[in-house]
Amino acid sequence: MAENDTVVTEFILMAFQLSAGLQMSLFFVFLVLYFVTVGGNLGMIVLIQRDLRLQTPMYFFLRHLSFLDICYSSVIVPQLLETLGTRKMAITYERCATQFFFFTLCASTECFLLAVMAYDRYMAVCNPLFYSTAMTPQTCLGLVAGAYAGAMVNAVIRTGCTFSISFCKSNHVDFFFCDLPPLLKLACSETKPRERVIYLLAFLVITTSISVILISYFFIIHAILKIRTAGGKAKTFSTCVSHMTAVALFFGTLIFIYLKGNMGTSLGEDKIVSVFYTVVIPMLNPMIYSLRNKEVKEALKKTLNTIKVSQVQ
Repeated sequence: MAENDTVVTEFILMAFQLSAGLQMSLFFVFLVLYFVTVGGNLGMIVLIQRDLRLQTPMYFFLRHLSFLDICYSSVIVPQLLETLGTRKMAITYERCATQFFFFTLCASTECFLLAVMAYDRYMAVCNPLFYSTAMTPQTCLGLVAGAYAGAMVNAVIRTGCTFSISFCKSNHVDFFFCDLPPLLKLACSETKPRERVIYLLAFLVITTSISVILISYFFIIHAILKIRTAGGKAKTFSTCVSHMTAVALFFGTLIFIYLKGNMGTSLGEDKIVSVFYTVVIPMLNPMIYSLRNKEVKEALKKTLNTIKVSQVQ
């Protein structure tokens, strides 16, 4: 433990203080989840790249979402596996700040990207005649670049505010990675001004993204209700179901963690929710988009058949 007059040079991640046998069991569970996450998202990227039918704006954004999910999970899980596998719980101050920065960057970019994907669905459903001219490759690239740029600004400011705080109460972080709530508990300097900036930024990122998503889906639902046939309504709505599921899972957990304020929720609850959105959701996204999407399933079947034919030859 760091004393009040000592500068913290490393943190001790204390989230999993378990027996050796249980820690190794968790190690293999998270290792499998990580391999499934990386494999599933890499597979989605390769599938979209290979199949000409998937060379559309929607799949361009989905490819970036898969890339983000790999990065998102890779920022957290390797450190978690090191802690569980070697029982080495120390993480240097610099590595902690780096993890915090890239975690914020990935999470913020995913918020903006999901909003961009909602806008893409709005254009496809509500303005189908102008879709191809409005959503050009240059436009799509600009929207993705804007998502990364906005996230970069948020990550720089948020990391700067957090790590300009003096940590001297302790260097024991009751969490499995360097996240904001447990780090703030270690502060021995005044944190309220910085907390206001940090939570204001989180509020702006989340509410701006959700506003774009809600407005887009308001017009989408309005357009769907105008379709006369039930089959037409179902077909149009089916193009949005995967995205709506991904949005509900991702933003639901983020809101719980970052906008709940001081509602008395424990770090134990935060750990469970954080495992869900840093480990489980990146693994689920490829399944959500493949199982609910006819074009992806057809492309996957075509690729698997090609592999079988090549093996026979």
